[in-house]
Amino acid sequence: MAKALVLTPRADDFPRWYQDLINKAELADNGPVRGTMVIRPYGYGLWERMQQELDARIKAAGASNAYFPLFIPQSYLTKEAEHVEGFAPELAVVTHGGGKELEEPVVVRPTSETIVNASFSKWVQSYRDLPLLINQWANVVRWEMRPRVFLRTTEFLWQEGHTAHATCEEARDYAAHIHRNVYADFMVNVLGIDVVLGRKTPSERFAGAVNTLTLEAMTGDGKALQMGTSHELGQNFARAFNTRYLSRDGTQELVWQTSWGSSTRMVGGLIMAHGDDDGLRVPPRLAPVQAVVLAVKDDQAVLAKVREIGNRLTAAGVRVQVDDRTDTPFGRRAVDWELKGVPVRIEIGPRDLENGTALLARRIPGGKEPVALDSLAALVPEVLEADQTLLLQQSREWRTSRTSEVAGVGDAVEVAAAGGWARIPWAALGEAGEAELAAQGVTVRCLVTEDGAVPEADDAPGTVAIVARAY
Repeated sequence: MAKALVLTPRADDFPRWYQDLINKAELADNGPVRGTMVIRPYGYGLWERMQQELDARIKAAGASNAYFPLFIPQSYLTKEAEHVEGFAPELAVVTHGGGKELEEPVVVRPTSETIVNASFSKWVQSYRDLPLLINQWANVVRWEMRPRVFLRTTEFLWQEGHTAHATCEEARDYAAHIHRNVYADFMVNVLGIDVVLGRKTPSERFAGAVNTLTLEAMTGDGKALQMGTSHELGQNFARAFNTRYLSRDGTQELVWQTSWGSSTRMVGGLIMAHGDDDGLRVPPRLAPVQAVVLAVKDDQAVLAKVREIGNRLTAAGVRVQVDDRTDTPFGRRAVDWELKGVPVRIEIGPRDLENGTALLARRIPGGKEPVALDSLAALVPEVLEADQTLLLQQSREWRTSRTSEVAGVGDAVEVAAAGGWARIPWAALGEAGEAELAAQGVTVRCLVTEDGAVPEADDAPGTVAIVARAY
């Protein structure tokens, strides 16, 4: 008998598969206001692990966490022309509060460059106050016309970093440090996604920035997903808010700034990059539950052994959950854990106990094999690391296999329409070619050098454009 389908097959309808998985794996629900989401405990557990891993890297980069208000005076946004123009269509504006019309409307935070600078202009007095490195974990609101859970929602969770420096070079180097040593390190070595690091074209830059660095992931249907960005802001916001410092030479100078952010969009990226027709596949280094130990039947000896194995694995440093809910059919429980993408399942029944073995199921490569109960504490950590490596390898191979070198706009569109990325010389494409691509629903995701590094400038010789359809 054929196995009953739990999810719509990815090859049949990728967006439907994505939504099915979010529902069946109990990651999130749609909120009551269009475009909002309720993140369920398992989905939030993934986000918490992302927070923990990123927060450690952000602090290692020297930044400290702070918090800024949700409400921003509308006048703040108008101080930086490109910024307000870029965000105007997405703003949620509050005009009444406490039953009265407000003297000045306030904007629900779409990003915090303006309100952060209002504080920076007070906090920065001298070169001794620099660099000022701040991060906040918060929610933001951008009114979304075409919502998709985790990928594009009206309200989402994120971290946003904001820094002030004495020189242009220091700000540029710090934005690159975040791009490479915080975001790329996390996405490659924890999420297991082989992201491409690049530079956004002028038309794709963050509103108010002089340069935007991006990390682009390839999804399971060959599209692109922006996973995070790091911006050089130059002195645009410093000039608008008069954020100055007294230099060592005794002159008043404007600071140079950066901002950078990643969001719950990464949960969507995790699903789309690693999921298969059976559900999620969660990278072991990220997984809130790395191994689940399941009792196959309601047998006292089995239940005792399941709990014992759970304790042994916990002592070995594995994040474990014991599933002894024998009032729920075993098959249903096994499918639920498979949907949730837990890297390792350890199944123990009466017959296994007699043989001194357990059935070890590995979610990432697939397959099951009997293993000795006494070997589990040593074996499972090794299996988890092997599967982490395999997931990254699969991500890299998928992106490489779906990326083509092309010479013209027509070929680039054809590659993107077929579910892939195209590499085309930026000198051959240019802004006119970029506009031609955009008219056909294809965007330049980023600019890279011929060997895949990040270009120093938009017009650097040999620059290559990565072109794709995107979420």
